[in-house]
Amino acid sequence: MKNTNTNTKFILLHPYIQKQGSSNRLWLLAFISFFTLAFLATLIYTRDTTSSITTTISSTPLSTFTNTPLPSSVINTLLHYASKSNDTYHMSHSDLKTISDVLRKCSSPCNFLVFGLTPETLLWKALNHNGRTVFIDENRYYAAYFEEKHPEIDAYDVQYTTRRSEMKELIASAKEQSGNECRPVQNLLFSECKLGLNDLPNHVYEVDWDVILVDGPRGDWPDAPGRMSPIFTAGVLARSKKSGNPKTHVFVHDFSGKVERICGNEFLCKENLVETTHSLGHYILEKMEESSVKYCKDHNHSSGSSSSS
Repeated sequence: MKNTNTNTKFILLHPYIQKQGSSNRLWLLAFISFFTLAFLATLIYTRDTTSSITTTISSTPLSTFTNTPLPSSVINTLLHYASKSNDTYHMSHSDLKTISDVLRKCSSPCNFLVFGLTPETLLWKALNHNGRTVFIDENRYYAAYFEEKHPEIDAYDVQYTTRRSEMKELIASAKEQSGNECRPVQNLLFSECKLGLNDLPNHVYEVDWDVILVDGPRGDWPDAPGRMSPIFTAGVLARSKKSGNPKTHVFVHDFSGKVERICGNEFLCKENLVETTHSLGHYILEKMEESSVKYCKDHNHSSGSSSSS
């Protein structure tokens, strides 16, 4: 017998379920649209702000950022701790301040040449932070080590050929050749003067130095190189300036030493000595005519009279 019973299946779609799915999609779409608009608005604002800052910076003179002097409080702090160093050979506070005061008054950018890598090397670099500071030392290994340890330091080595015991002969030779190889105004790069340093980097001779400090080479024994050459060289560099301030401040440290005082009086000249302490001589030299053949206006002084002073 044929089964006439049929199972009819009825599927009911509840309208609430359909509405709920559509509503969720709408909320998701709205959220994505809002997030996209917010992102675009932020991107446009950031781009405009960055462009404005860049324009402001590019239109601001570089001197505004580079020529800001060190505050007095910072300078005084540096001088205080440098003078309190445990190193036996550090400068006194009064000597440090004398040099610091000159650097502070120096027109920016200030060109500062230092003979000798000493406990004050980092101090000089910091105090002349807007200018150019170059160091010359007799020890090539120490100069290389110092530059590697402090990459911001510009140091070069030089080979001294003089001996402290030969000071009198070297001074006499320089005075005899003051109209030729040992002229007070010249480019020492091309000079054969025994007291002139002619193997420094070429650019050292091209810079118009505003401040020069002679605090090297080290050593006070007879065969030590002595400071005759850097003192003579400082005098020639100061008198041979081409431009900038016509005056150059030259400091000689350990001024109580025989070599420092005698050579200072011979080649930097007594009439240019403006200040002196037991350990520091301060000279101010002016540039001279290229035809000049005399180091000093007072021609009557001699190494003998200088040594007695």
